[in-house]
Amino acid sequence: MSDARAATVVRATAPQTRRDDEYGDNLQFASVLVIDDEPGMRNFLTKILEPRVKRVEQARSAAQAAEILDRAHFDLIILDNVMPGKTGLEWLSEQRRVGLFADAIMITAYADLDTAIQALRAGVADFVLKPFRANQILNAVGRALDRKYLARENYLLKHALSDGGTVAQGRLLGNSPAIAQVREMLTKLAATPSTVLFTGESGTGKEIAARTLHGLSDRAGSPFVAVNCAAISPDHIAEELFGVVEAGARRKDGLFLHADGGVLFLDEVAQLPEQVQAALLRVLEDRRIRPLGAEREIPLNLRFFFATNADLETAVAEGRFRADLYHRINVVNVQMPPLCERREDIVELAALFMSELSRALALPALELNEEVLLKLARYDWPGNVRELRNMIERSVILGRFPDEFAGQGTVTGEAAIETLELVEQRHILSVLDRCRGNRAEAARRLGVARKTIDRKCAAWGV
Repeated sequence: MSDARAATVVRATAPQTRRDDEYGDNLQFASVLVIDDEPGMRNFLTKILEPRVKRVEQARSAAQAAEILDRAHFDLIILDNVMPGKTGLEWLSEQRRVGLFADAIMITAYADLDTAIQALRAGVADFVLKPFRANQILNAVGRALDRKYLARENYLLKHALSDGGTVAQGRLLGNSPAIAQVREMLTKLAATPSTVLFTGESGTGKEIAARTLHGLSDRAGSPFVAVNCAAISPDHIAEELFGVVEAGARRKDGLFLHADGGVLFLDEVAQLPEQVQAALLRVLEDRRIRPLGAEREIPLNLRFFFATNADLETAVAEGRFRADLYHRINVVNVQMPPLCERREDIVELAALFMSELSRALALPALELNEEVLLKLARYDWPGNVRELRNMIERSVILGRFPDEFAGQGTVTGEAAIETLELVEQRHILSVLDRCRGNRAEAARRLGVARKTIDRKCAAWGV
């Protein structure tokens, strides 16, 4: 298990797609709004889109479309340019200024140069000339969605790598009682839409646990966007999260919109500036956001995960964190155990890191012999799993373990004592295993006091 992304700002998991549509892999995830004053055209477009997209709605006028957009967010809009009252382009330009973030496809009987220029300024993704066949509109929709999802993926990857981070997935490893309890909790939470707060020391794997929960939930095929709140400048974090509508109706999608339909994971949430805390509280209450400079609020379909290694109750008492926000995010608390409370997982973790890192670095793996593993188990690991991983990476690069973890490779002098201790440990643990962890029975079989077994197990971290 690894939570190694120190300075990484954002990570995203792209939607898992199934390749069963000739018009593109992304139609199945899309929501589409059809705007046309002709009932026959609206019904035709709805009929060909409905079997392929996630959701399709229709509006008979610009006014009705604006009402629908106030209550729902769409990935794509298909609109006719010639409608009563105002043209589709006029309506689209107006909506961009108040805060419309959906891509658009224009259907029109003709498209001269002036119309094309206006369409580009209004952010039209494609033109489809009337009359058209079903495959023409489906191809246009597929192209627009492919560009949209590719742009989102590129945006998120650039953020993930902007501070030299890596986009690592990781797994929740270990079989200790402490980590088994976390797994059980995640399994229960997977079937719910509840907000989850992951707490624990730095390096315990809070993001890995959050990703595991996302993978178990019904949102597993949707984006997982992780944001390190401490790594974004306080002056820019609102823009990064909420997005912005700039002069000339240009727009920048925020991370809330990029995560729409999936999960937004806010790490180091205690570091959020006070004004952003207030805005976040409203998002949690209403599930709507208002991008900077926009007049319209955008509905969201999001599940929120939060994480912190800070004591939020103390932060609330000291006035550094809003009490109402704390109670809103602390619906279910998953406490990640420090590595010193799950020492029996160290062997599995060390073996995995050694295998992965030696392969990634194209360097020989080091032997994890019994002496090394015993010393690893005895160490307290204040940096938790991240410290263990970093130590192994450093050791692979240098070709040797640090002196405090290295095996002696000899049976003379002090090393002989170490070897005898290893023999004793193996024997006692073997008897304990046969007794299924019953220390009283193991002590009886070994002919020693129960306190001796307790003392040994405590020293070995068992």
